[in-house]
Amino acid sequence: MTREDKPSILVVDDDENISATLATILRQKGYKTETAKNGQEAMRKTRAKYFNIALLDIRLPDMEGTKLLTALHRDVPKTVKIMITGYPSIENAVQALNQGADAYIIKPVKPEKLLTLIKDKLQEQSQAQQMTEEKITDWIKTRARKIESETRKESNS
Repeated sequence: MTREDKPSILVVDDDENISATLATILRQKGYKTETAKNGQEAMRKTRAKYFNIALLDIRLPDMEGTKLLTALHRDVPKTVKIMITGYPSIENAVQALNQGADAYIIKPVKPEKLLTLIKDKLQEQSQAQQMTEEKITDWIKTRARKIESETRKESNS
């Protein structure tokens, strides 16, 4: 992701009022957003396009949000997955976190809290990407030095 790119967020919730409200708040803060009403639509959208973050309702009409979470964790592991629920329980939270959720928040969602969480998660995502790029660069440099060294040894023999 370049600096010019705006982070993209997928909001998955069958309640259109909640989806529309969250999408509006996120757009006002400069994020690109899309919505999905169910798990199948969310999976189609994540196959077609990369999202930095997916906000997932834990109860969807066609599948449990944790099942969608598992599928997204497998298919798009770099997407930050934040579970949102109006039915909080310790079991749900533990299950979601064990299945790859990066965070778990409770409805009604406080916009300030959500925006702070998103900002923090995007920063973590960016740092992880930067570390990966640095590791690849270091590996390439090390590999090039090794090849250069082997080439010198062969030409001196």
